[in-house]
Amino acid sequence: VQLQASGGGLVQAGGSLGLACTASGNIFSINAMGWYRQAPGKQRELVATITSDGRTNYADSVKGRFTVSRDNAKNTMSLQMNSLKPEDTAVYYCNAAVRVKAGYIITYWGQGTQVTVSS
Repeated sequence: VQLQASGGGLVQAGGSLGLACTASGNIFSINAMGWYRQAPGKQRELVATITSDGRTNYADSVKGRFTVSRDNAKNTMSLQMNSLKPEDTAVYYCNAAVRVKAGYIITYWGQGTQVTVSS
């Protein structure tokens, strides 16, 4: 199974960016998916998660600004980021709990995509 994250880039404060994550490979189904981020010198932190039935959870720092969504048929997840702040600058990683065709669940991580917000 591979997770491919895309959509990062450079944006000015107050701007918007969208991230996408696509899962491919030996997938029977995907349980929860999530976005995490890691800024230089800091630990990786949760940004948002979404369950297979669409329930979402957000870090307090992004509530009201970021929206996570997914398309179960396409094994994709998106993150729409609005009103971006310099403190949102980080490498963003996607994560998925995948039930493989053999029946067990494995957590996978994407490779990360850089988001830089200039002041």
